[in-house]
Amino acid sequence: MNRPASGWFDCLPTHRCIGEFSMWSADLGNLARDIERIGPHADILHVDVADGVFAPAFLFFPDLVSVIRARSSLPIHVHLMVDDAILLSQVEQFADAGADLISIHVECTLAMEAVKGIRARGLLAGAVLKVDTPLEAVSPLLAELSMVTLLGTAIGVKGKGLDEAGPARISAMRGMVAAANTPHRQIVAADGGIRENAVPLLVSSGAQTVVMGSLAFGAPNLGQRMAWLHDLPGP
Repeated sequence: MNRPASGWFDCLPTHRCIGEFSMWSADLGNLARDIERIGPHADILHVDVADGVFAPAFLFFPDLVSVIRARSSLPIHVHLMVDDAILLSQVEQFADAGADLISIHVECTLAMEAVKGIRARGLLAGAVLKVDTPLEAVSPLLAELSMVTLLGTAIGVKGKGLDEAGPARISAMRGMVAAANTPHRQIVAADGGIRENAVPLLVSSGAQTVVMGSLAFGAPNLGQRMAWLHDLPGP
């Protein structure tokens, strides 16, 4: 099985914004081609999973992650937007399929149990907060996490603009992470509303990675798009 090198998370760039590519925006009819095309430009591959209950969509399944894993050694970040009833089983299935980092929602009752299960499998754990969830909701989990992702739009919906509170929430979360002073590396990510006019605001507010969909896959020149992202100044 293809895998990123050991210690891949700590080797992610610190001097620029990390490029996380949402496979939701890939051409699924030509998935192998798109994986090869983005390979030189992506730092992380992002896979959204939705059950039609927790989020109003049906996205992706473990077999698709297995396909991606077979074709790429880039880190795979699986974002589970699923109900408590299937959360723990989904952690197991996507771990087996080849995920390297699995993020769960803090709104789930079983969030802590899921995070412990992820780490017990030797994977990195992350947490995601809906656009209207108070940032303090992540506090009980924070010491166990490698990534905290803040949604800037309604969950599981594409094509919406960034919520106006998004940049301030990113800044506040960076402060919370710094105050926690956890001994392992932690990254604050922005997902949703990732458009050309919004990304500079998010990066300058402290987003260390942004989940790029059409902004990357639809770019006329992907190399230029990523050079633009990498040149954006942080806080």
